[in-house]
Amino acid sequence: MIATMQGAYWLTRFLFLRLLGVVFVAAFVSLLVQLGPLLGSQGLLPVQTFLTQARTAIPNPVACWTTLPTLFWFNSSDVFLYLLAGVGLALSLLLLAGWANGLLLTILWVIYLSFNHVGQIFYGYGWEIMLLEGCFLAIFWVPWLDARPFPSSPPSRIIRWCFWWLIFRVMFGAGLIKLRGDPCWWDLTCLFYHFETQPIPNPISWYFHQLPPLLLKAGVLWNHLVELVAPWCFLGPRRLRLVAAWLLISFQIFLIISGNLSFLNWLTIALCIPLLDDQALARLLPARWRRAEVQAAAAAQPASRPRRMVIGAVAALLALLSIAPIRNMLSPRQIMNTSFDPLHLMNTYGAFGSVGKVRREIILEGTRDAQLGPETRWQAYGFWAKPGDIHRRPAIIAPFQPRLDWQIWFAAMSTIEQEPWLVHLIAKLLENDRGVLRLLANNPFPEGPPTYLRADLYEYHFTRFGDPPGTWWIRRRLGPYVRPVSRDDPQLRRYLQAYGLAD
Repeated sequence: MIATMQGAYWLTRFLFLRLLGVVFVAAFVSLLVQLGPLLGSQGLLPVQTFLTQARTAIPNPVACWTTLPTLFWFNSSDVFLYLLAGVGLALSLLLLAGWANGLLLTILWVIYLSFNHVGQIFYGYGWEIMLLEGCFLAIFWVPWLDARPFPSSPPSRIIRWCFWWLIFRVMFGAGLIKLRGDPCWWDLTCLFYHFETQPIPNPISWYFHQLPPLLLKAGVLWNHLVELVAPWCFLGPRRLRLVAAWLLISFQIFLIISGNLSFLNWLTIALCIPLLDDQALARLLPARWRRAEVQAAAAAQPASRPRRMVIGAVAALLALLSIAPIRNMLSPRQIMNTSFDPLHLMNTYGAFGSVGKVRREIILEGTRDAQLGPETRWQAYGFWAKPGDIHRRPAIIAPFQPRLDWQIWFAAMSTIEQEPWLVHLIAKLLENDRGVLRLLANNPFPEGPPTYLRADLYEYHFTRFGDPPGTWWIRRRLGPYVRPVSRDDPQLRRYLQAYGLAD
């Protein structure tokens, strides 16, 4: 029976949709847990404020919709935000459970697209548009209404090729941006730094950082093999394509083990599944799924003429939209993680075009002292996952994404003048704002808000074998990032008012 599955993609489609459900569940859980403090009416970057400013910048209502297609133009209240996020999570759980059709996937796509366009810097990551592009393709890989796990409608070959083109751009684009972005990818030294300086290391990152230089250089060579060579194998015979697919999947598993890159690697594994046919997957999946595949294949009905026309039109549109990503990949000024249309139908991708050689961290501290002086006692705020306390073990948190932790990692490479959300965070901590405090691991001032708050910049390094046990990091203070400010600091208030963030 397994031998007859070569060239069939029923199990492939079934498994891909389940993995897509896993990613959507992670995405919507992350959204719901952090929605109010980040994007709510009292959040750090309120959706209502953002849309009001967008309306001012784009007076034409039609242009507002075409530039920022989002359902929140109808209603941007907190109730509506949570309602759409809840609907998205419910549909994601249905998808994970094995029930999917074009209608369900379309609603999921519209909801997540709506959040993506109002999420601002908190949703400015490549995996957000990658999830949207993958979901859009999935709409046309399943029947419009039949939601059974194994419907009689066969998987479209054209859409499968579109998935191959997507994963090619994801991997090859990532490989190109590395060669163009940082010399350490040429001299094979990037992994000397990556495990320590990546956005949110996990405990295994510490061990990888201790590996001998020869093994770390071999890891860079493996990266180049997977990202620059393996994607071209998609064009070759079946066996070569399968080898490339398993190489890509094993590489993503390694990245999951060695760091916390949100749901990026989980989504990339899902996008690799369309490279595998039913025969390649059959021995890995339960027998009842194989029996269901045989029954579905036996009852298969040719796609209707309207369905073929729709799929053909989608493929033609995507082919036209592919011109911009191809030009970008060929350009010496290649950019990464960029969309070329407001619906994110065709995008360009990439990761770690440059690797930080030194890890800098912003440490937020407060005090309840009425007057500042040499004896002032400062107490640090802790975050869910980002490094702070040098004795705290790094977290394992992916595929969940603590978006505040990620953004403060980027802020350490910038200045406070360019990070209005961080100024707003400081102002809210000076009020002991309950919503914002939910985004933190601890509140050192439960009895009342601090009178002053400051931010210092530190340089962090992993400890080494032989260092005192129980310590994961060593650090040294580089200097102030934000001077001590109080609730009534006039400069703080003027800054927030300038960005429309004054409460």
